[in-house]
Amino acid sequence: MRAMVQTEQRAIITPTRLADSIDVQFPQSRWHVAIAGVVIQMILGTVYAWSVFKNPLIKNHGWSAQQVGFTFTLTIFFLGFSAALGGRFVDKAGTKKVASIAAVLFGLGTLLAGVADSIGNLWLLWIGYGVIAGIGNGLGYVTPVAVLLRWFPDKKGFITGLAVMGFGLGAAVMGQIAPILIEHFGIANTFYISGIIFFIGLFIAARKLVNPPANYVLTGNGIKTAPAVVSLDFKTACGMNQFYILWGILFLNVTAGIAIISNLSPMAQSQLKLSNPAVMAGTIIFAASLFNGLGRLFWGSLSEKIGRNTAFMLIFGTQIPLFLILPHVTSVAVFTIICCYIMLCYGGGFGTMPSFAADTFGPKNIGSIYGAILFAWGTAGAIGPMLMEWVKKTSNSFTMAFSIAACLLTLGLIITLFYRKPKCKIKGALYEA
Repeated sequence: MRAMVQTEQRAIITPTRLADSIDVQFPQSRWHVAIAGVVIQMILGTVYAWSVFKNPLIKNHGWSAQQVGFTFTLTIFFLGFSAALGGRFVDKAGTKKVASIAAVLFGLGTLLAGVADSIGNLWLLWIGYGVIAGIGNGLGYVTPVAVLLRWFPDKKGFITGLAVMGFGLGAAVMGQIAPILIEHFGIANTFYISGIIFFIGLFIAARKLVNPPANYVLTGNGIKTAPAVVSLDFKTACGMNQFYILWGILFLNVTAGIAIISNLSPMAQSQLKLSNPAVMAGTIIFAASLFNGLGRLFWGSLSEKIGRNTAFMLIFGTQIPLFLILPHVTSVAVFTIICCYIMLCYGGGFGTMPSFAADTFGPKNIGSIYGAILFAWGTAGAIGPMLMEWVKKTSNSFTMAFSIAACLLTLGLIITLFYRKPKCKIKGALYEA
């Protein structure tokens, strides 16, 4: 980024703090931070395996699919809501503190889900796993993204893709392990075991999640020195149309993809002829979740070469025909391949958007800015699953819901075409991305 900045405008446009020297071993130390970020994302990503709990909870308590599905809706909504607030806390209160709070809340919310199953209380399930775990998830999700963008200014797309890849992989692992635990120990004990593991894992990883030193510069080991860059503050970013374009892009991609995620297991069991429905559906979830994770790294890295907006145009455009085809597929192999590619693109949105936001607004205040953009995830998480459930109930099929999702993806493609890099004057100072 290039900018002409006058002294009196530094409250609005502030240079990122770069260093003359650093006191940590380089580059190993930043990769230690990256590993901690991936671990955190893997644990938090287990929420995307929610559909494996759906049918067992319905069977155990006689709750409707809509009632059980609403738990996931709440989780994703509060995830996005808390990420929007947590991003500002990360910028001000510090990464360890926010990540530690996330560990407590996500672990506690998961334990409360076990209590809810034990006593058959739907409201406790909603409050525990939906609200409390959702808030913990959002606080935990935004923290590594903001930190790693500061540690890796030379690899923004790759590193954010790598970090959030863990989110998809966490769902893949949970999708395989949870059915086995449920079969042997029951739903409640599965939540208890998971809650304890989640808390310990998140808390340990949070200790390693630190910001780079003040005045941090990349030097040595063949890495080019980072140029001084300029960053917009949160208030200024929210006054630019690029902020709302990025928000809309993420919202539309998530709305379409999360409709599948929230119903993948029941959909596969009802649409396909499976010899062992629960196990086979779990295998499909594992494969799709794996591609959800890989898509974050794939598209994030690819966007470094082809540009962020071009990457999103491909993400949107290639999914549209697949959403129209999927409800009519009866082949297990074809169904799995289509779901895997849709999840590759779904994950790609999360892998590309952090670096897209950093390129647009600068890295210094990315926690608060990207956190606010992530509220699109929470909003989509509320709309996507509810839309799917309502249309499925009304039409008795997924065809209409998936046609609506294809229309949303088309709208996303159009919105992406309107993106232009910022180039404007702010109180007399020229800002140009």
